[in-house]
Amino acid sequence: MRAIVARNYGPPETLSLEDWPVKAPMADEVRVRVHSAGITFADVLVAAGKHQQKPPLPFVPGSEFSGEIIEVGSSVNHVRPGDRVCGGRFGGVLAEEVTLPAARVQKLPTNINMDQAAVLRASYITAWYGLVECGHLKAGETVLVLGAAGAVGIAFCQLAKYLGGQVIASASTADKREFALQNGADHAVDTQSPDWRSQVNALTGNRGVDIVVDPVGGEMTEKAFRALAYRGRHLMVGFASGTIPKLAANLPLLKGASLVGVLAQYFEDKDPEGIAAAREKIMALFAAGVLKPPVGQVFPITEFVNAMVAVASNQVLGRVVIRMHQDINP
Repeated sequence: MRAIVARNYGPPETLSLEDWPVKAPMADEVRVRVHSAGITFADVLVAAGKHQQKPPLPFVPGSEFSGEIIEVGSSVNHVRPGDRVCGGRFGGVLAEEVTLPAARVQKLPTNINMDQAAVLRASYITAWYGLVECGHLKAGETVLVLGAAGAVGIAFCQLAKYLGGQVIASASTADKREFALQNGADHAVDTQSPDWRSQVNALTGNRGVDIVVDPVGGEMTEKAFRALAYRGRHLMVGFASGTIPKLAANLPLLKGASLVGVLAQYFEDKDPEGIAAAREKIMALFAAGVLKPPVGQVFPITEFVNAMVAVASNQVLGRVVIRMHQDINP
């Protein structure tokens, strides 16, 4: 099979499309013909060697996909050859086929858009884990989403709205703010505005927000934490700014507020029953059209460099997807 291979850490141009060995599934694994793969900013960082996890060279990057089961191991019974699935893992996905633990794939309902299915699990499970398991969002509470037009931001906007939250999206351009409004946000504020906090406070009657969703980090973390209401929860999701912030410990003390780390990998490792239930709920909401992963650009596998450059540019509205075969439709 063909795969996108990193033989050295570097920018997208250093990766190559080459033959890669096919792995037969073990008893608890499945082999999948990959239909579409979603590209995340984390995938670009991993390939560049700038992520906190550095796989040994050479490796195939990629973390989420949709596809069709080719082969199952002897102990697998929840899927079978021919089933359409979506799934995820850390690495190995940007290939025409992937072999992985069967627990990491989920059967898709019929008539599901496969490009959307490829970008469903990671962002929306993170949003569920953050809002439900970590943030304990209650209907009527206010949720401020930083980086609201990004993959994680849009997932949080859509899910927070479904759960009954009032959503304030923060984004740096008018196009991004409008995109967030189209995807569940009730209000949008300009991240770069000098009176950003005043705008946020005005939208809450100067009470402050109940939950901050922060996949950005950098200087925005302290600004957003200061915008929290009493007993607010600041969900630390990531550091898209490239800077891990330092937060003065007196701020949580003065506000009675919490800083909560949101890493869905822990949810999967520590609570397999909980994450299985969350995945079923997310899939049901997806099938019902409540959650709509926005796909912005689709590239063939031969244009993987352009796909990864598009993600790195942070200018694409919606997710970037690579289709691994020429004979497929969404």
